[in-house]
Amino acid sequence: MRFRLLSSDPKSAMSLEAIRYRRGSLQILNQLLLPQQSLYEEIGNVRQGWEAIRAMKVRGAPAIAIVGCLSLAVELHDKRSAEESVGNLERFVLDSLNYLVSARPTAVNMARAAQELGCFVQQEAKREGATAKSLCESVINWAEAMLDKDLKDNRNIGDHGAHHLLQQVGQDKVIVLTHCNTGSLATAGYGTALGIIRSLHAVGRLEHVYCTETRPYNQGARLTAYELVYEQIPATLIADSMASVAMKEKKISAIFVGADRVVANGDTANKVGTYQLAIAAKHHGIPFYVAAPSTSCDLSLEHGGQIIIEERPSQELTDISGVRVAAPGIGVWNPAFDVTPHNLITGGIVTEVGVFAPSELQAALTRTVSKE
Repeated sequence: MRFRLLSSDPKSAMSLEAIRYRRGSLQILNQLLLPQQSLYEEIGNVRQGWEAIRAMKVRGAPAIAIVGCLSLAVELHDKRSAEESVGNLERFVLDSLNYLVSARPTAVNMARAAQELGCFVQQEAKREGATAKSLCESVINWAEAMLDKDLKDNRNIGDHGAHHLLQQVGQDKVIVLTHCNTGSLATAGYGTALGIIRSLHAVGRLEHVYCTETRPYNQGARLTAYELVYEQIPATLIADSMASVAMKEKKISAIFVGADRVVANGDTANKVGTYQLAIAAKHHGIPFYVAAPSTSCDLSLEHGGQIIIEERPSQELTDISGVRVAAPGIGVWNPAFDVTPHNLITGGIVTEVGVFAPSELQAALTRTVSKE
């Protein structure tokens, strides 16, 4: 159900939010329509949540997990829990979580949330005096807490990354390059890699940012450019093929990208095109940073070769806005992500608990979990 049309001018929108939630109601900004239209759509159940994630109306690893879990919370809010048994409700939640994970397999956040929420539900169902109503309430509260935590984590990522870069480069103002979209549109708000850029801008230390178009889905041109204009951050859009010459000619201080999955040795899956940026950055001696919350870190995988890479429909590459631009009959390979080896992540991996070399990440996150 479509219910709200805002101005197509990003400066005139009241606030930039990918997710609007209140108890029993979830709306997402349809990112397929940006930047021409800002249209919010109602998500009333798990099936609609799955479809929105699969179609990329909502995207970005943190946002995928949040929308998935909140779609479940909304459906549970509308369920007549008094008519359900605890066992049936438990099975419904577990089946729904498994279904949501299947929408997009590469980003680990949804899978991790499903595992954690699944364990939580099983424990709550065994609690003495548990009822279907109390179980519904517990799941809804759990999902709502994700929203608050993600925003807090993103602000910490922004501060840690900005502070680390400024310490390393010793410059009054910095020029950075980013890829894909890692801002408010990909998270609960503020963003990861784009959150660092926001933090640099907030303290007056950002001279300029270059964002890539991010073919074939153009998240950089459509979404990151939209956010940068909205925030009035000095920025320039470049084609993906211009990245190396920009590093050579534009005095880039650092490159910040996000992550859909970071594994134990620091290898990182991110939007396709990230790997080649890391190679070019290494050649030019430019620090290359990955910004990701700990929820995007999958320590169960030893190296990047174990990450499942999602392949997208061929039309995303052959068509633009429904118009065929590629020669009919040509074969298409359209992986949505690539894996950047840990040795190319020279700046560090920026998390909500600090900035770490890839070799330090596993131990640092393990220490953090043990303290909790």
